[in-house]
Amino acid sequence: MAALPHRYPMLLVDRVEALVPDTSIVAIKAVSINEPFFAGHFPGRPIMPGVLIVEALAQAAGVLAVESLGLAGSGKLVYFMAIDDAKFRSPVEPGVLLRLEVAFVQKRASVCKFAGKALVDGKVVAQANFTAMIADPPA
Repeated sequence: MAALPHRYPMLLVDRVEALVPDTSIVAIKAVSINEPFFAGHFPGRPIMPGVLIVEALAQAAGVLAVESLGLAGSGKLVYFMAIDDAKFRSPVEPGVLLRLEVAFVQKRASVCKFAGKALVDGKVVAQANFTAMIADPPA
């Protein structure tokens, strides 16, 4: 679909491949050895930290929520509230395309629940359920 602008240093979604409003999103993160977190995680065996895989899923969910709820340009933010049932199945190494698949579990005006999984070459490497809140930015 579209590449996302890299204006934010922690943006972990490179492009959206498919988005079905009110239902699901498929996004991609190209995992490069140039990522700053690889310098210390781990020397000699670089792997993407699990918390950043979950963050990438949450960012994809944020795109889904913004598009589904018509929030683009509204100034509203999507805040990560909870992570449940996170599982990490295998390490994510530099040079792979991380496929992020996220679906709505529950959608309300201010709180949404999602189920997400991250895949490499069709194999699930991580999965989690999470909750996000839609809110105004801090004053």
